[in-house]
Amino acid sequence: MIKHHPTFEMLTAYVAGELLASLAAGISIHADKCEKCKKQISLLTEQLAEVSFDHDQDLLNIDQLSNQNAISVDFEQMINNICEDDSITIAKPVEAKTITLRDTTYELPRAIQNMEITNTASIGKLSRARVMLDEGEIHTSLVHIEPGGGVPMHTHNGFELTVLVEGSFTDEMGEYFPGDFIMLDGQHEHNPVSAQGCLCYTVANAPQKFTQGINKLLNPIGNFIY
Repeated sequence: MIKHHPTFEMLTAYVAGELLASLAAGISIHADKCEKCKKQISLLTEQLAEVSFDHDQDLLNIDQLSNQNAISVDFEQMINNICEDDSITIAKPVEAKTITLRDTTYELPRAIQNMEITNTASIGKLSRARVMLDEGEIHTSLVHIEPGGGVPMHTHNGFELTVLVEGSFTDEMGEYFPGDFIMLDGQHEHNPVSAQGCLCYTVANAPQKFTQGINKLLNPIGNFIY
């Protein structure tokens, strides 16, 4: 059961097209699994369309419609032309794209199937593939945790978005399941561990800050994930 969702403000920005591609893709991945947010997005989209339509109507100069230079459109003929075409185009099923990290193959989320994804790299029980969005310091990745693996206790130097795609993991704040949308920052400290393995879509603008053990030895893990 999905317990973690984008904020209303994020959903509103998503519908308005104001989010970075990485964050927008994260919301799309979440919404594909969350009926609650999917309905909210649909409602916000309708409201935005109504506001835009009303705004356009206010800008429309009615006098121009009777201007002799206005373009005349024969709507009846247009409809007849459309109805005369009885050809049928059969849509071809879209072939799902997959990614294999170590020995596990996952179907890519719909939102990123057409994005460039690099070859995978691994360190310990973590595997990562970059989603290439060219957003500067903001890095987007697919991170796979093998069964029994995890990320050492850490906090964040910036923000970190995690959308759980498949599998599950736990940390000090609870257990997470496919579709959970988890936004963290420097106020949060956790040690994610996956008993059965999982795949996460992650977006971060800075490496993690490890809070236990010898930080210098853990830095390669932080840079790898980021």
